[in-house]
Amino acid sequence: MGIQDKIKEIEEEIRKTQYNKATEHHIGLLKAKLAKLRAQLIKGGKKGGGGGFDVRKGGDARAVMIGYPSTGKSTLLAKITKAKSKSGAYAFTTLDVVPGLLEYKGAKIQMLDLPGIIRGAAKGSGRGKEVLSVARSADLVILFVDVFNPDFEGLAKELYEIGVRLDKKPPDVSITKLDSGGISISRTVECPELSDKTIINVLSVYGIHNANVIIRSKTNVDEFVDAVVGNRVYCKSLKVVNKVDLVNSRYLNELRNKIGDFVSMSAETGKGIDEFKERLYNRLDLIRVYTKSRFEGADFEEPLVIKSGSTIEDVCASIHRDLLKNFKYALITGPSAKFKNQRVGLKHKVKDGDVIQIFAR
Repeated sequence: MGIQDKIKEIEEEIRKTQYNKATEHHIGLLKAKLAKLRAQLIKGGKKGGGGGFDVRKGGDARAVMIGYPSTGKSTLLAKITKAKSKSGAYAFTTLDVVPGLLEYKGAKIQMLDLPGIIRGAAKGSGRGKEVLSVARSADLVILFVDVFNPDFEGLAKELYEIGVRLDKKPPDVSITKLDSGGISISRTVECPELSDKTIINVLSVYGIHNANVIIRSKTNVDEFVDAVVGNRVYCKSLKVVNKVDLVNSRYLNELRNKIGDFVSMSAETGKGIDEFKERLYNRLDLIRVYTKSRFEGADFEEPLVIKSGSTIEDVCASIHRDLLKNFKYALITGPSAKFKNQRVGLKHKVKDGDVIQIFAR
C-alpha cells in the first residue's frame, strides 16, 4: 500500500469515527499518523521537477497569488508590476512562477504569480506540491478566485495539507526531548480537547518517549501535532474575487454574505485594483521610518520599510550589519518618541513615521 492509499484510509477512518471522550485518544493518534504521512509525501515530491519554481526573495515583503487555472492572476500582475507573463482565457497559461515588483507607499512588494492549481494539488496533482511549496516562503498568501468559482475553502485546504496555516498564530507549546524520565506534562491553561493520554499517543508516533511538555495556550490535537512536527508556516491571507464586472451588485452582496469579506476586482478593466493595493499593504503590516544623518535632514523620499513591531536593532540590521555592531544610541522624533530627539537603545520599538538618527562608534 502506497503513502497516498494510507492517507486516504486514515482520512476515511477519521471521517467515520464519531468524536467523543471515548474516541478522542484514537482520533489524536490517527491525526498524528496522517500528519507524518503527509510530510513524507511532500518530502518525496521535492525531487526533480525542473526550474521556474525557485525565485530569489526580494523587496520588503513577498506576496504569492494562489488560485485555480484561468482566474486572472497574470492579468493583475501585468497591471500592477512590469512583469511579463503570458495570459489568456484558458487553463494552465502560467507554467512557471512569474515574479513582479509592486511599489506602493514607498514599499517594494515582491509579487509571485503561481501556476493555477487543481484539487488534489497537495497530494501531487498537476505539480501542485511544487507550486504550493512556494507559499511557504510568503509573508502573505493571496487567495485568488473568479466570481463564478469562489472556492476559498478548497485553496485553504490544499495549503493546510502542505503545512501552511493561514491567519493563525502558532500554539504556545514547548517540547523538550530528554534521554529518560518519560513524558512530563504541565499546563498554564485548560485544554479540554487535549488530554495527557492524547499527548503521549501523539508523541509516540514521532518516537518521542521522554520529554518535558509545557502548554501555555488553548491547544487542540491538530495544533499539538503541528507543534510536534515543528515545520509549519504561519502567515496572513487576503481573499480576492476577480471578474466582478461579469455580475451585478446583488450577486456580489449575496456572495459576500455567504463567504465573508473579500476584495472585489476586475483585473481586466482595472476595477478594484486601488483597493487591492491598499488592502495588500495594510495586511502585510508594514511601516515606514525615515533616517537622517548628522549633516543632512531626514530623507522623506526614500523611507525604510520594515515590519510593524520592529526595533532599532532591526532598523540597524536593515541598513548595514556593521551599524549594529558599532551601535551607540539613536535619536528618535515621531510617534514612538515621548519627546523630540528622544535618546533610545536597540530594544526601542519604532512606529510608522518615526525619524531616526543613529550614532555609531
